[in-house]
Amino acid sequence: MSDIEKLSGLRVGFAVCGSFCTFAKVFEELEELVSLGCEVTPIMSHNAYTLDTRFGTAQQHAARLYEITGRTVLHDITAAEPIGPKKMFDVLVIAPCTGNTLAKLALGITDTPVCMAVKSHLRNQRPVVIAVSTNDALSASAKNIGTLRNYKNFYFVPMFQDDCRGKPFSMIADFKKIPQTIFEALDGRQVQPMYSVDAK
Repeated sequence: MSDIEKLSGLRVGFAVCGSFCTFAKVFEELEELVSLGCEVTPIMSHNAYTLDTRFGTAQQHAARLYEITGRTVLHDITAAEPIGPKKMFDVLVIAPCTGNTLAKLALGITDTPVCMAVKSHLRNQRPVVIAVSTNDALSASAKNIGTLRNYKNFYFVPMFQDDCRGKPFSMIADFKKIPQTIFEALDGRQVQPMYSVDAK
């Protein structure tokens, strides 16, 4: 079976956190997953679902997710809790994943829809794919990335420094590698290299 065939019919939870500047790129990759045959259910953090920013309104973003996937956005803890008991997803993707969410996942805190989705999904020992976007990936969030790398069933989309001079601690995932990361995660492997100089 080819990698593309492996994605066809795959049930994907796609969780979006509040790194608003990346939404346009993330939504493009979400469209790609749908075009490859994935059955995608969108999930949004409290901030992603409620905050209006210079990158668009919350209503616009939620509507765009529905337009791409054809499924209603899960946006509260009660909606996310059944994910595990109902075995809703084969893989759960968090893109973008903020430093705040990284910290909560590393500490087992489940006070947001995205964190509850992860906790519930992990009860079935299925993969969680994380696409980081945070200005402190090489400082405060570094320890949380390291912690999650040591936890079973967590996999990272390859990431790079997006502005090494202006924001020397910042890293962002190469969102175009989300499908490749999913391929490897389904077989229990972390795609390599995990860090790169740029997004080639």
